[in-house]
Amino acid sequence: MANSDILPVEREGDVAVMTMNRPPANALNIDLISDLVDRMRSFAREQTPPGIVLTGRGNRFFSAGGDIKEVSTVEVATPRLKTFHALLCEMERYPGPFVCAVRGYAVGGAFEFLLHADYVVANPECQVGFPEINHGLLPAVKGMRQAAQKLGQRAAKQLLYRGELIDASKALEVGAVDEVVDTDGVTDRAISICRQLRSKDAKLFAAIKRSLNLTGLMSDDELDAMTIGDLAVYLDEDSSADARARFLAKSGKV
Repeated sequence: MANSDILPVEREGDVAVMTMNRPPANALNIDLISDLVDRMRSFAREQTPPGIVLTGRGNRFFSAGGDIKEVSTVEVATPRLKTFHALLCEMERYPGPFVCAVRGYAVGGAFEFLLHADYVVANPECQVGFPEINHGLLPAVKGMRQAAQKLGQRAAKQLLYRGELIDASKALEVGAVDEVVDTDGVTDRAISICRQLRSKDAKLFAAIKRSLNLTGLMSDDELDAMTIGDLAVYLDEDSSADARARFLAKSGKV
């Protein structure tokens, strides 16, 4: 898949860095959202999907969220919102590590990316939140549900009801980001974390991620079927068998 000007991709081995590039604020229009969907789907189809690091061009904005010009009428907004929902689904279901490298503002729809990431590295100047209520808009319902599940009801209500942004230290406190590092080191640290996660058994990682992200609304019978179904995925895999053998060998020496 060819690079686009608004979403250049640099790939080195098992990690791909995607950079949102719509100056001045990397606003999420339907073209950028569609490119993100297509790129993530393309990577997901690979036999061994790479880890993904998502960042934004420049130090002031990871992304200012949705392009408000595309929310002018129901007819204009509907296809964009459908594509955005599809993107959140791709992020949630992506079988490899998905890490966000955040410099500056990550608000609105871009904040929802952070909430669907496996790990978030941010700089001290980052600001995150849901300003939509102050702009006559609503976040995606999927994003609001994720905020409640990941941050807890109280923190999610504060962000959604008030529309105020929080800084890096507060974002770290409530679990909206995982780590805060100096601006110059954000991308490198995100790549390092992504590579660490990608070094784990790919099928086990995918199964754990799926269980964490997708089982909240499943019945007990569906959970049981998934557990049994995953057995064949990893018990017959040489790499996971080797890991179990090493653990057993080590345990026998204790």
